[in-house]
Amino acid sequence: MSMKAPQKTAAGLVGVVVVMGALAWASVPFYNWFCRVTGFGGATGVALAASDEILDQTITIRFDASKERDMPWEFKPVQREMTLRIGETGLAFFEAYNPTDRPVAGQAAYNVTPYSAGGFFDKIECFCFTEQVLAPGERVQMPVTFFIDPEIVTDRSAKYVHTITLSYTFYEIDLPKGYAAVDTKADTKLN
Repeated sequence: MSMKAPQKTAAGLVGVVVVMGALAWASVPFYNWFCRVTGFGGATGVALAASDEILDQTITIRFDASKERDMPWEFKPVQREMTLRIGETGLAFFEAYNPTDRPVAGQAAYNVTPYSAGGFFDKIECFCFTEQVLAPGERVQMPVTFFIDPEIVTDRSAKYVHTITLSYTFYEIDLPKGYAAVDTKADTKLN
């Protein structure tokens, strides 16, 4: 047996490990991209502007709010549901309150059900696009601007959808570095 055979085998195994590692690393961003493009798993779309077409058909949008177990905020929709014409721009608000004595940062994860409607639910603006920081005792109303793409009425699996539920779940994240630095300076000035 020559020395080259074990070296080739080792090089092949290292290559397999590298490829498997690269695939594992790329799987989450690829899956997120796939969900955004197809609406798979209730992922919504992002639109730069309102729809050009508004149909006479209506659709009911329900709003749901929850939070991760350790998230100290109170979080709820201001309005539980609204009915819009398909293609019409909707504006809904969610309310968050920080009852603690410290600033808390949060990020919202979202989806829609039924999943078949995900690719037709387009957000123009949303609080979920960025992290949110609430000061102690702060209460805010956070907007989401959206429309339902008129193409939903021709989609084989989504055309029978008459009600869509938009759900948000807030979870706590680390405070942004700049925010913590400002907070520390403010505390120092008070003492």
